[in-house]
Amino acid sequence: MAWRQLFLICCLSAVVLLSTENRQKLQADALRKEHYEEQRNEFENFVEEQNDEQEERSREAIEQWRQWHSDGLYPPYLYNRHHI
Repeated sequence: MAWRQLFLICCLSAVVLLSTENRQKLQADALRKEHYEEQRNEFENFVEEQNDEQEERSREAIEQWRQWHSDGLYPPYLYNRHHI
């Protein structure tokens, strides 16, 4: 009888320890997932800002080119050439 009780106590202790360890692992996984999600969001925001800046620089360069090469005609001169 004492052996049976000792065996049951050992089994219950093992189950409690395993469930505690599993909860800790799940919590660590959740924290890791949250960290990687934050890192990904920060990188996506950085890339979006870089793309926006590049588009703005490109738009400004195109606008400067159009102003420099404009012949005063509308639509722009590339579509308004008259070949003789």
